[in-house]
Amino acid sequence: MPTRVPVCLTIAGSDSGGGAGIQADLKAFAACGTHGTSVITALTAQNTMGVDAVEVVSPAMILAQVRAVTRDIDVDAVKLGMLAGAETITAVVQALDTLPAGTPVVVDPVMVAESGARLLDESAHHALVERIMPRATVATPNVPEARALVGDVDGTLDGEDLARAVLALGPFAVVVTGGHRDEATDVYVDRDGMVAHIPGPRHPDGAAHGSGCTHASALAAHLAHGHAPLDAARAARRVAADAVLHGLRSVGHGPGPVDVLDVASRAPVRDE
Repeated sequence: MPTRVPVCLTIAGSDSGGGAGIQADLKAFAACGTHGTSVITALTAQNTMGVDAVEVVSPAMILAQVRAVTRDIDVDAVKLGMLAGAETITAVVQALDTLPAGTPVVVDPVMVAESGARLLDESAHHALVERIMPRATVATPNVPEARALVGDVDGTLDGEDLARAVLALGPFAVVVTGGHRDEATDVYVDRDGMVAHIPGPRHPDGAAHGSGCTHASALAAHLAHGHAPLDAARAARRVAADAVLHGLRSVGHGPGPVDVLDVASRAPVRDE
């Protein structure tokens, strides 16, 4: 009998430029040895330079996608990304209720794109905090996202204090990623009292578009393999850092996409 491959489900927005969102999630799932399934919450007209337009998928279609996947395929972990509005969040909550109890959920609270475009409607902020964060096995905000979640408008919180403030919103564990900090160190805290600093290299010459999506999806994939949250967070830090290191700086005119599959090494050498 063939070995069963773990399955991950991403519920997120689509990036037409292929660098972030659903596209990044599916590549990260594959790189981590899981089969990726997807539910698209919003379409974005997007490239490496910015987001031109966003069209939100109807709640009925979001639920239909989830039901189609779960009716046929057993899902081992879920990653939540772009949830553009309160109606979308309501549909996602209903979708999570259809999954077996205990299915790990990784929440990447996507609010602002790398280019600065806002991807989460203002009206959805409270719904995200009140209805999604308590469902999270692990939440993976970067520093600006974490501060927005807890209302730290002055930016006074950082490190363990910031991670604990996010933890108070209800997830089992929080990883505040270190990409926006002076030290590229992720900070992990959980409800069992575990605190860990997860250091890693910074690759300023890499390409980082989609790094947050890749990190959260890699973490979900390791949870699907049965890893504990802290071990999954450490693995995800390594995966995301390597993806930035191998990032495709030659793609587009803005910040290039991460390359979690190291496709550049597989590209044929062309004669000039």
